[in-house]
Amino acid sequence: MQVNTLKVKAKRKRKTIGRGGKKGTYSGKGMKGQKARSGGNVDPLFEGGRSTLIDHMKKKKGFKSRKPKAVPVSLEKIGKKFKDGDTINRETLGKSGIVGKVEKSVRIKILGVGKIEKKLTIAKEIQCSASAKAAIEKAGGKIEAEK
Repeated sequence: MQVNTLKVKAKRKRKTIGRGGKKGTYSGKGMKGQKARSGGNVDPLFEGGRSTLIDHMKKKKGFKSRKPKAVPVSLEKIGKKFKDGDTINRETLGKSGIVGKVEKSVRIKILGVGKIEKKLTIAKEIQCSASAKAAIEKAGGKIEAEK
């Protein structure tokens, strides 16, 4: 080790505030204004009085319910997939492929589209339209009553 190879450890430059800080007249705060004052604080979303970005965006009109619509299932599809005397519930509809992967919160409703000649039992968790209910009962099937 020789004297000419030694390096001086650089001093960390620190940001100084105030008059004695060698940062010029305004100490890095610019000129005047709310942010230059002591205790000055501006809301980060405030854009100097102009309309904000959110105000400029197009307003979405109308209403969208949080409650999802029921998944419709026609009598015709049920008649093709199920045998006489079967019970129809969420699991059987899922296994047959009539209804895809449906969460438990989503409702399933049988609509009276088409004809049915099979005696089927509809579980209470599945809703039926009035025409579907009449067609199922006419064919000799039954619908479990909701509690």
